[in-house]
Amino acid sequence: MTRTRWHQGVLLASFAELPDRTAAESARGVVLRAVVPADETPEDPEEFYDHQLVGLAAYDVDGTPLGEVAGLVHGAQDLLRITTPDRREALVPFVAALVPEVDLAGGRVVIADRPGLVTPFPDDEDREQA
Repeated sequence: MTRTRWHQGVLLASFAELPDRTAAESARGVVLRAVVPADETPEDPEEFYDHQLVGLAAYDVDGTPLGEVAGLVHGAQDLLRITTPDRREALVPFVAALVPEVDLAGGRVVIADRPGLVTPFPDDEDREQA
């Protein structure tokens, strides 16, 4: 890669092997894969690589275990995919208001849980028991 720059929210990259527009068109649809060393971290302390988050224990702000980060869903809003102890899956928007703490060294994330986010609504629990 010889150069990168952002343009209207898209990362543009130039490669020595693709010197002009015609060569670049021939590479359309090619998937670029980057290997990131397991111990590398982003420069911004508020950013994380997926592999750093997967496997972290998830806790409510009061310390109640909620499950484990099983993955991430990327889109307009990144979501943490949490697997609960009873094997349900919950998607939590990865924003500071709902995920106020990511403690990589401690192996945990803190989620400001509320009914319907990770824990079911009380009505849902009643229906499951019936």
